[in-house]
Amino acid sequence: MRRLSDFEGAWDITREITDFSGGPNAHLTGRCDFVAEGAGLTQTEVGTLQVMGSSTALKAERRYRWQAQGDEIAVFFDDGRFFHAFDPRGEEAQAEHDCPPDRYEVRYTFGVGELTAWTVEWRVRGPRKDYLSVTHFSRAVAHGV
Repeated sequence: MRRLSDFEGAWDITREITDFSGGPNAHLTGRCDFVAEGAGLTQTEVGTLQVMGSSTALKAERRYRWQAQGDEIAVFFDDGRFFHAFDPRGEEAQAEHDCPPDRYEVRYTFGVGELTAWTVEWRVRGPRKDYLSVTHFSRAVAHGV
């Protein structure tokens, strides 16, 4: 059974952002670390965002807090506000977050067996937002010196 501690550690990430409202698409590559802190994990993501059609790459960074709540994992924004919760025990999990006037729908895909790779898909809709963000996580390989 998958649990919070299965996410702990370093992950390589790639993200494709498809903008359906006519704006530019984007691609991110980076790293995501889940570090044990107190009774949960702190998720820190750092990467390079390349917006299609632009020659300038941007640094992207964000943090969340993950905590076990019964069989579910609750995800909080860095400032402590609740974001969403999901059940990690199956091959897939879904959740939603309303941030009026926008709606965020997420699908986690874990597969079967040991957690070595997983995917998060966010579908976001609102008056000024209409995009799909797909992030692939794979266990980071330690590089020797």
